[in-house]
Order: sequence, then structure tokens, then C-alpha cells
Amino acid sequence: MPEDEPEATSKTTQLPQPVKYEDLQREVLMSLKPDLFEGVRFDFAKPLNAKFSLSHSVYMGSIEVPTQSTQVVKMPMATYEFGANWLDTRTMLIGRILTDGRMTGRIKHDLTEDLSVKFQTQLTNEAGYSQGMLDLDYKGSDWNAQLKVGNSQFYGINYLQSVTDNLALGGEAFWLGSQRKSGVGFAARHQSDQCIATCQVATTGLLSLTYLHKLSDKAALVSEMMWNWNARDASASFGYDYILRQCRLRGRIDSNGAVAAYLEERLNVGVNFILSAEVDHSKKDYKFGFGMTVGE
Repeated sequence: MPEDEPEATSKTTQLPQPVKYEDLQREVLMSLKPDLFEGVRFDFAKPLNAKFSLSHSVYMGSIEVPTQSTQVVKMPMATYEFGANWLDTRTMLIGRILTDGRMTGRIKHDLTEDLSVKFQTQLTNEAGYSQGMLDLDYKGSDWNAQLKVGNSQFYGINYLQSVTDNLALGGEAFWLGSQRKSGVGFAARHQSDQCIATCQVATTGLLSLTYLHKLSDKAALVSEMMWNWNARDASASFGYDYILRQCRLRGRIDSNGAVAAYLEERLNVGVNFILSAEVDHSKKDYKFGFGMTVGE
């Protein structure tokens, strides 16, 4: 008898799941825009158990006061922030309160493996500056979608789809009812082992291009270009991100001539020393800060 022919098998290649739309430029922003500050900062985190921890933060420095002229005006300030965090496998609760009266909170809960809900709020003593935002996130096998609802009659939606192993395309739309404004945006992200490139364009008049190139596992070069065709204004930034055995050094220079650097030095387990500097000769604005963080 003739041998049975082997059954044909069809193999489908599963596309990777892309990042969230709001994290499209995450790697570049972490390298180009660290948390620069001026003055002295001290952060302390104390875990009470496996799920609950407290945090304390003290800051003494200055903030810029908006003026009609190009001259930079600064006002001294000092704040203390108390925080509480509760984390488990499905739920995250984070709360912060400052001595100036501001209070922030964030709640995130995974309803299923693919569906999660997140609520963020900021309450202040100033009328009109309190905010709240509710997000509903759903992730498919090769796509991510998000629905947003906020105060001032804000509604938004975004979607990002993998079209190849390295390329993801998506878009977003929003409606701000209190100001009768709306907008639509489109985005692309290309990621490989050596580089990450993104492009975003919106009907609000903004074009954003970013590029990150990994020189090695510890060093990367990054760049960003922003163009607002409504205001006829463009800017560009170039930077680096270098991770050593005991520290991480990030720096940048932009098209306006401002230079910045941010150093995190690990002194011991759970103890980090921070140096921050930003120099803008054109505005005669010089910012220097140092701090320390204790606790993981």
C-alpha cells in the first residue's frame, strides 16, 4: 500500500506586542529629559512589608516665575512630600501630599490579563488647576488600545498596531469640550536591536521625531526634533546615556544652546548620590542641584 502523505502544516508568525501609545518615546525621553532640579533634594523610602511602603521627600531650591520679559526671575521655595504606596500583583495604589497643599493619587488595577483600568488625580488649592483622568487599557496579541476620560470634558482614544516585527503604526484622537478643541495624530515606531526611531504628527501643529542608537549595552546616543508649524518654531536636542558599573550619566545639548547633565552615583545598596546641572548662557540661567536617595 502507498505510504500516507505527510499532512501540510501551516506556520503563522506571531507579531510582537508594541509598547503603549503613551510610551512611544519612552526610551528617548528617559535619556534626554531626566528629572533636572535646582537646589537640594533628599528622598527616603521605607518598606513596611512586602506590599506597603512609605516615602519622604524634602526639596529646597527655587522655581522660575513667569514674566513678560526674557529675563529669568526665580523665587525660593521649600517643600516636604509624604507618600504611601501599596502594590500587589494586580493592584497599585500611590498617594502623595505636599506642604503647599497639593495632593496626587494614582490607582491601577488589572481586571484581566489584557484589560486594566487606571485613575490619576491632582488636587490643588488653586481654582481650575485640579485634574482627574480615567484610563482604560486593552492589549491584544499584537496591538494596544486606550480610552481616556478626564475633567473639562476631555475624551481621548489611541491605538498602536504592529505591522512587522520591527514596525508599529497607530493614531490618536481627542476632544476637549470645555474649549471646543479637537485633534488627531498619527505615529510610527521602528525598533531593532541597535536603534529605536519614532515619528509623531498631529493636527494641532506638532511634528516630533526621535532617534536612539545603542552603541553597546551600556552606551547610547539620542536625538529629538520638534517642529510647530503653526508657530513656525523648531528645536532639536542631542544627548547621550552612559551606564557605568556604579553610576549612570546622562547629558544633552539643544539648539538653543542650553547644556544639561545628570549623574546618579550608587554609593551603597539602596543609597544613591545625585548631581544635576543645566546651563543656558543665552538666558543667563544657571541651575545646579545635588541630592540623595535612600531606600529601594
